[in-house]
Amino acid sequence: MILSEKQKALIEKIGIMQERTGMQPVAGRIVGLLYVADKPELTFDEIREVLCISKSATSNALNMLQQLNRLDYITFSGDRKRYFRLKLNRWRELVTKEIDSITDFADILQEVVAERTSKTPEYNQNILEVADFLKYLHAELPKLLDRWENTRK
Repeated sequence: MILSEKQKALIEKIGIMQERTGMQPVAGRIVGLLYVADKPELTFDEIREVLCISKSATSNALNMLQQLNRLDYITFSGDRKRYFRLKLNRWRELVTKEIDSITDFADILQEVVAERTSKTPEYNQNILEVADFLKYLHAELPKLLDRWENTRK
């Protein structure tokens, strides 16, 4: 597989963006490659060769991405290879899961403030403000998703 310079730059850009969310660099580049590649599924060897990464780095990153539910693989009859692809058709489920995790974190922040010293009222209030905003987001994001879906009908 031969990539243009623009495709390579996009893979790097996506990889850096993924890194900023805490993803490992190789995993971020794999995500970038799967978005940019002309084929929607790529084999282990195609990924490894195009990105010039070791077998172990490829394997570790693919395993992590599968555990994060970001990609899966398929097989084709008569072909023993696994073809990896992004789970783009399940993005709503992933977004919903992220929305739910916002509330979980807000609840934890409230527990944190309950255990903190009362000698830092301004800091404690700032933590509670973050928690309140996260709960607001949790309530509003599903509505936003519904409105967006209604505009597509």
